[in-house]
Parts: sequence; structure tokens; C-alpha cells
Amino acid sequence: MSSEPLLSEEDASELEAAIDHAIAACDGDLRETIGALIVANNFLETEVEELMKAVSHAYLRKQST
Repeated sequence: MSSEPLLSEEDASELEAAIDHAIAACDGDLRETIGALIVANNFLETEVEELMKAVSHAYLRKQST
């Protein structure tokens, strides 16, 4: 296993700031923060699925012309 950090120091600092911001947005409630992040992640996964379907459909239409 590599001993190199997964994130650069700048990326780690930005991640820490984003974590602090998410927790602050939920008034310090970690359980609420995790729930909000799960909801946001599910939304983004659904968006990706819809975009993949649209791209696939467009690709198939282009192939059949």
C-alpha cells in the first residue's frame, strides 16, 4: 500500500472547509448532515442515470440514421 496521501494538502483543506460548511448548514447536527448528504447523493445518482439514458438514446438514434 502506498504511503502517499490520497489528497493534496490544498484538496484536503478544501474538503475540510466543505465538511465544516455542510455541518454548519445543518446547525451542527451530524445526523442531519449525513441525511442531507445521502439525499443529495441519491439525487445526483438519479441525474446521472437520466443523463446516461439520454446520451445512450441519442447515440442509438445517430447509429440508425
